[in-house]
Amino acid sequence: MTAFSLDPAQLAWRAELRTLAEQRLCPLAEKGEPGRVNRALVTELGRLGLLDRLFTSGALDLCLMRESLAYACTEAETALALQGLGAHPVHAYGTPAQRARWLPGVRAGTTVAAFALTEPDAGSDAAALSLAAEPDGPSGWRLTGEKCWISNAPEADFYTVFARTTPGAGARGVTAFLVPADRPGLTGTPLDMLSPHPIGTLAFDAVPVTGDDLLGQADRGFRVAMGTLNLFRPSVGAFAVGMAQAALDATIAHTAARDAFGGRLKDLQAVSHQVAEMALRTEAARLMVHAAATAYDEGAPDVPKRAAMAKLLATETAQYVVDAAVQLHGARALRRGHLLEHLYREVRAPRIYEGASEVQRGIIAKELYATVEAP
Repeated sequence: MTAFSLDPAQLAWRAELRTLAEQRLCPLAEKGEPGRVNRALVTELGRLGLLDRLFTSGALDLCLMRESLAYACTEAETALALQGLGAHPVHAYGTPAQRARWLPGVRAGTTVAAFALTEPDAGSDAAALSLAAEPDGPSGWRLTGEKCWISNAPEADFYTVFARTTPGAGARGVTAFLVPADRPGLTGTPLDMLSPHPIGTLAFDAVPVTGDDLLGQADRGFRVAMGTLNLFRPSVGAFAVGMAQAALDATIAHTAARDAFGGRLKDLQAVSHQVAEMALRTEAARLMVHAAATAYDEGAPDVPKRAAMAKLLATETAQYVVDAAVQLHGARALRRGHLLEHLYREVRAPRIYEGASEVQRGIIAKELYATVEAP
């Protein structure tokens, strides 16, 4: 499959998803409570079969889903992505019993998942996490510490939790656990964010876990985390591209219709050239996202570099495009409830989560120099 064009079936599916988002998902999103998990919206994603596709499709399909939903309903896009992020480790590394217990509900939208990696002092530096998994008996541990900025917390039904089983071992001493939300000692608090997504903290007070809760092998949890992020980073870029395209289309329509300085706004060269630059950057980001996703699907060796490049370029591009769109719309774009006011709040976070832009540059540089022998 080429990374540089979509076939007619993919284009038709992308258009269908935009329509579904507008007609069936946006009304549910509007009824949701800011900062809370919108379970009705998640259930509808399951009813439409979109959550099932998280586990039956490849990275490119995931990107097409996220871009299409983001274009029409960012809340639906985020709900879909969080289900995938929280449950992918179970799908990829879980035992048959774990998959049978949790994934049917995730697919149906009746079980809410969450990915609990970040800590107050270990955000983008995932290898520095300190949530302690202290031995408890022959095959168990007690989790003690805190997680922060966790999407769907504290309302998720289960968490993929990364904890330190070997102190001082860096990335090699981290283990992934599947922790149901009803485990004793696990509590959480919601956070009030700029864009009102369900995000919170988690506190672990000697939370019991056993070998049955392991995702993968002990001390190999960093592999689980990075395997998940390598899949989802290009699709974060797709989320950004969807927002950029929505802002671009709104700007084209506005500048074509708006009267200003004796003509239409689009007739001003400064404006038309700005719109052209927005379109150029959006398409370049889309192509890089598709290339990175295709590389993942084909098992290419340079996926970490491509994923980082796609996430970096697309999120920085979306920030630029949305900001430029606000500028060309003027004050009306800052009014509460305007599409661009909404996108302006939504577009900022993707430059930080799943590895900030600076971290992506570090990954790219590391991969570029990996084959260079030291003098």
